[in-house]
Amino acid sequence: EPGVWLIVILLVRVCFPQVHVKMADEAVCVGPAPTSQSYLNMDAIMEAIRQTGAQAVHPGYGFLSENKEFARRLATEGVTFIGPDTDAIQAMGDKIESKLIAKAAKVNTIPGFDGVVKDAEEAVKIAQQIGYPVMIKASAGGGGKGMRIAWNEEETREGFRFSSQEAASSFGDDRLLIEKYIDNPRHIEIQVLADKHGNALWLNERECSIQRRNQKVVEEAPSTFLDPVTRRAMGEQAVSLAKAVQYSSAGTVEFLVDSKKNFYFLEMNTRLQVEHPITECITGLDLVQQMIRVAKGYKLQHKQEDIPINGWAVESRVYAEDPYKSFGLPSIGRLSQYEEPVNLAGVRVDSGIQEGSDISIYYDPMISKVSSNILLGVTHNIPLLREIIVHPRFISGDISTNFLPEVYPEGFKGHLLSTGEQRELLAAAAALYVAAQLRSQKFLGPQRYAVCMMLIGVHKRLLIVSYISSSIFQNYYFNMLSPCVQFKVRVLSKLAASLSKHMPEKIPEDTSSILRSPMPGTVVAVSVKPGDTVAEGQEICVIEAMKMQNSMTAAKTAKVKSVHCKAGETVGEGDLLVELE
Repeated sequence: EPGVWLIVILLVRVCFPQVHVKMADEAVCVGPAPTSQSYLNMDAIMEAIRQTGAQAVHPGYGFLSENKEFARRLATEGVTFIGPDTDAIQAMGDKIESKLIAKAAKVNTIPGFDGVVKDAEEAVKIAQQIGYPVMIKASAGGGGKGMRIAWNEEETREGFRFSSQEAASSFGDDRLLIEKYIDNPRHIEIQVLADKHGNALWLNERECSIQRRNQKVVEEAPSTFLDPVTRRAMGEQAVSLAKAVQYSSAGTVEFLVDSKKNFYFLEMNTRLQVEHPITECITGLDLVQQMIRVAKGYKLQHKQEDIPINGWAVESRVYAEDPYKSFGLPSIGRLSQYEEPVNLAGVRVDSGIQEGSDISIYYDPMISKVSSNILLGVTHNIPLLREIIVHPRFISGDISTNFLPEVYPEGFKGHLLSTGEQRELLAAAAALYVAAQLRSQKFLGPQRYAVCMMLIGVHKRLLIVSYISSSIFQNYYFNMLSPCVQFKVRVLSKLAASLSKHMPEKIPEDTSSILRSPMPGTVVAVSVKPGDTVAEGQEICVIEAMKMQNSMTAAKTAKVKSVHCKAGETVGEGDLLVELE
């Protein structure tokens, strides 16, 4: 179309610089890794815009994408912000104001306190008036940051502190609000698209109920739960809200939906959502293209009756996280292997990484958005994603935001093999062991060379086997990894098996007396000192990793023997933090 702009796209998933820099015609470094010095540094970004002569900016998914001050500064410089205007960002970015506007627009809202909570004690008072459980959340921002559920006074005080700290860290705004927590709801959102000429559409829904720590893991479109009448009612209310603030661009109105299909306004995200690809899959619309057209001043090309639901799409968020720790604690490292299933029909992969990319502590742990892939080098959540997708409850549509804790009350333990699958696994491991023995006889050098040849050959059949010789008894360990599930199988020779009973077993560390960091991150606060007596469950320190704060607590009532960390220090996974007597 005429009047095409030179555009700078500010990507949010930028902890992996190789890909987006390689794709760009021109790249400008905006600062070091910490976000406050780079992607939240407006001065640096404005200078990059001046250097490149950019006429428009698409802000991506996060950081400054919902920052009204950034949009205002762009307008002052005569640069177009590819998104809504500052008034709409202000109105919908403030959860308190947005809720009042939603009420006025006849949008269903959750009961709660419509003002700013001043301190922890006021939070307790308000929570008691509303009735537990309550949701404490940041007035600015979203994405699960600055949100806590409280079931009693103690959790309210703790939730107020953590939510305000996370909100300040992520959004530069520590204001909080409190509302009634809808227990066991579904999280369903409506995609809206509006132009500058008063036209607005709803592009169907996305179900985002599979979550951990209030952050989405698996999304699908359309929802298997909604009927046409409820879908239309939600869509019309979403459009009504968009028109109430004269919204123009792509945006998302999020709702909580109970078991009786009652729905309540949660918030509006005035930006492109991470999960937008599944809407594009079922509607055939390119949302980024539509955002650019709207920003340029064109009218929408479609009417509401033109918006289809063609098929069904599901998106899995692949995170650099350990799913066996609280359904996903951050993991860092270098990707030694990364393969996307781009050769499969009907599969779309959105990512910003490649083999060799580093996953750091500074950014969101998302690696890619995909339905299947192979990834080695960092701990990832693909095993959990696979189990979710094939679980009978997910298949039948019986899901809610409590899906993970309900299905895995003791935490995720991995795929459970049937008796037949166990036999197949052991047979495969034994066969590979014998093959390695025979292959090694053909080489004069150390046996590890034969191992490397075996690993490469097996990898071509999509079964990766790592083979490690340990101890004088020739014990062999096989890590058998399909594209989604990993198993460790120990293979022993007859001699090793007969002698293994005499080998001393490693005694597990007494974790009740030693607190180690479960993830790499930065120590935000240390609440104890040597000689202090702590109660079981009492907070000892706080670790921030990938923009989320995690409270480390005492496993028992005891006296603090020593403290090995201090605020501001960077710690690695497994680092000793505190010892108890």
